[in-house]
Amino acid sequence: MHELSLCRAILKIAGPAAAGRQISQIFIDVGTMRQVIPQTLVYCWGFVAKDTSLEGSELVINHVPTTVKCRECNVTSPVTQIPLLLCQECKSGNVEVLTGEEFLLRSMETVD
Repeated sequence: MHELSLCRAILKIAGPAAAGRQISQIFIDVGTMRQVIPQTLVYCWGFVAKDTSLEGSELVINHVPTTVKCRECNVTSPVTQIPLLLCQECKSGNVEVLTGEEFLLRSMETVD
C-alpha cells in the first residue's frame, strides 16, 4: 500500500507550508499512471494527519488522465487502456507521455 507513504510525503510538504494556519482542504493532482487508489489515499490521510496540525483536513483529488503525443503522426490522444500506450490515430507505440504521471500538491485552502 504505497498510498500510506504518499500521505506521509504530503504531510511533510503541507505541514510546514501551512505555517500554523488551519487547513481545510489539500488539493492534489494524481495521474492515472501512478496507480493510486483514491479511496485508499483518503483513508490513509486520516491516519497520517491524526494528531498533527492538518488533522481534519480533506484531500481533494484531481484525477489527471493519461495522454500521449505520437512521434509518428504527431497526434495527441488519450490513453484508453493502461499499460497500452498507443497512439489512438495510427496505433503506433512510438509515443511521448504528456500527462498521467503527476503526483502534485497543487494548493491548500485555509479555514476562514
